Amino acid sequence: MSVFEFAVKFVQDSGMFIYVSMLIMAVGLAIAIERYIFLQRARSQNRKLWAQVLPMLQSGRFKEVYHLASESDAAIGKIVANGLARMQSPARREDIDAAMEEGMMEIVPRLEKRTHYIATFANVITLVGLLGTIVGLIKGFTAVAQVNPAEKAEMLSASISIAMNNTAFALTVAIPFLLIHAFLQARTGEIVDGLEAAKISFLNVVQRLKAEAAPAR
Repeated sequence: MSVFEFAVKFVQDSGMFIYVSMLIMAVGLAIAIERYIFLQRARSQNRKLWAQVLPMLQSGRFKEVYHLASESDAAIGKIVANGLARMQSPARREDIDAAMEEGMMEIVPRLEKRTHYIATFANVITLVGLLGTIVGLIKGFTAVAQVNPAEKAEMLSASISIAMNNTAFALTVAIPFLLIHAFLQARTGEIVDGLEAAKISFLNVVQRLKAEAAPAR
């Protein structure tokens, strides 16, 4: 029996609940792939933009930085643009920090969007698999009650084996889903930490430039 034939027989023998589990798996995988691509792109864009704007910030070229940041799709661009926009009028460090934090509050939910569904799907698919197994066992015991005593043991064994397919499939999907969820959360946390570090670096650069310019007035 080939792998394909085994898979087809496995699904056919498992009952209707296996199709529900497969649907959950497909949706969860789609979300996981989309989130992974989104986070990878976000991390790459942030690093690229920050590498461009940091030297410009350090040299006091704020207008150029604002133009570059405001036109960028990178998450860090929104934060930097908010901070520079607040600097257009006299502002303390706390005011600039608050403006940049407002940008963070817009960005972080986009980074975390839909990731929690993966953990939810891991739990739901486990319960669906368990339900499929219980229903399969009920059907098996009901069928066994109507056959000859000599055939009961063999038929019961086959029914239990088939019923367990649902739980086995569900756990096979749920375990990787939990690992994927943990990975995506870690990657999101890494990006958020990078944004926080960039924000602090921005504030320190601005404060240093203001301190250097103060005696010249």
